[in-house]
Amino acid sequence: MNNIIVIGMRGAGKSNIARRLAVMTKRDVLAMDLLISYEAEGRSIPEILEAHDGDWRAFRDLEHAVAQKVATMEGVIIDCGGGVVVDLDDGSQEIYSHRKMDLLKASGTVVWLKGDIERLAARVSGDASRPSLSATQDAQAIMQRRLPFYQQAAHWTLDIEGRTRKSLAREIQQRLVPRT
Repeated sequence: MNNIIVIGMRGAGKSNIARRLAVMTKRDVLAMDLLISYEAEGRSIPEILEAHDGDWRAFRDLEHAVAQKVATMEGVIIDCGGGVVVDLDDGSQEIYSHRKMDLLKASGTVVWLKGDIERLAARVSGDASRPSLSATQDAQAIMQRRLPFYQQAAHWTLDIEGRTRKSLAREIQQRLVPRT
């Protein structure tokens, strides 16, 4: 049984859809951000970043460690954080994360929940549980720059615009879960 790996930008509904899909398929959901917090002794993502002076590199390394673990599981739904597709180069610029995405892609089917960037950025603005992605760029610019990374990572792209979470989960189930 292959894993279903759900990726997408902040606000795309990854966690909600993953939970709905779990109920429909009777599979477990592994929420990577929650597992990262567990690995960081219960600290939230903003607390992890604060402990590293806002440097995302330590967080991306924790994310990689968690990806290594969840990729060994079988038949689960993996709810990825919005930045799972990125790592940082030596100049701290975001690049495609081969190390994380190669692991996840090998363990199952990666579904990209693609949505309108402007709407998604507006949806998550002001949410204190979501740390700033950059001190110098707005979320919309960062999301736009990440588009090719999501495209490269995905086995399948699912447009979320104008769709309910329930219908999206049902489409994933119909396409990826064999009937018994």
